[in-house]
Amino acid sequence: MQHPISLVISESSQVGGARRLAAGLAAALDFGETRQGQLALVVTEIGNNLVRHASYGELFIRAVEADGDIGLEIIAVDKGPGIANLGQCMRDGYSTAGTAGNGLGAIARLSQHFEVYSLPGGGTVLLSQVWAKSECAPPDAAMVVGVVARPKPGQEVCGDSWAAEHLSSRSLYFLADGLGHGPDAAIASQEAVRAFRKNKSRRPKEILEAVHAALVRTRGVAAAVAEIHFDRQEVCFAGVGNIAATIVDPVNARSLVSYNGIVGHQVRKIQEFTYSWSRDALLVLHSDGLSSRWQVEHYSGLIVRHPALIAGVLYRDFQRDNDDATVLVARNSHDMGRP
Repeated sequence: MQHPISLVISESSQVGGARRLAAGLAAALDFGETRQGQLALVVTEIGNNLVRHASYGELFIRAVEADGDIGLEIIAVDKGPGIANLGQCMRDGYSTAGTAGNGLGAIARLSQHFEVYSLPGGGTVLLSQVWAKSECAPPDAAMVVGVVARPKPGQEVCGDSWAAEHLSSRSLYFLADGLGHGPDAAIASQEAVRAFRKNKSRRPKEILEAVHAALVRTRGVAAAVAEIHFDRQEVCFAGVGNIAATIVDPVNARSLVSYNGIVGHQVRKIQEFTYSWSRDALLVLHSDGLSSRWQVEHYSGLIVRHPALIAGVLYRDFQRDNDDATVLVARNSHDMGRP
């Protein structure tokens, strides 16, 4: 399961639903009973924190794989009051809501990877990973990816689809936004992902050409392919339509060039562009369900954090309610800071 499941959490009954959903996923993925129990506690504590402190928040749950192990990743986002003193809140017994005060500390202990990004008055984004076998987050490929995605409010399925492929000397990232919303948009974007995977050994321009040919009987998509070459330290990019792509490093942010058109229908031109890449850079792709006005440098210390945490912050602060929304962030796995 690559696409995150998105859940609104605004009342206690929704916490129970999230716990049952996560437990069902863990059982289907062959988590042992102990890890299933740990995951249930993590989701319960995260959900209760959202209800108590933020009144409204969202959970994103997706399966992740690394080094032969499988895990479940939980991202929680809210626009609540934020955490003034994270260290203090991590101590068992400390509470601002009249509870036992074991929430964040328990989540951290039960997670194989745990991070929080919070600013007073600016809300909180929390990341927890619970792995089926590993005692800590297993080593990933050269790159690590974070994704947040949800359908347009009122729709059951997301019309955006994405994929990542890690090869020996390069990594490829693909994002497709089906025209419109709902099931037909999802069918088009999922078909685009299938065509991408079939042609992953080719160059980005050739991949998009193959996707274009494969989608002639669908409503079409906006799509983009980014290929990071590790040995050459460069990104090769091709895009058609309104998928936004940006390379962010500690010095500046560079927007990558796409052409107008609809993949599968009307494409005037597909062209590759090459950009320099550094080990400490981020690659950010997102559909137009996210405003392009974001700037990572406005968030103190965020640029060195886990891509899932970065994706959660950007989604929370710049998502639009009138469209499907997906944001994908990728970075070198060896250059992540910690809280």
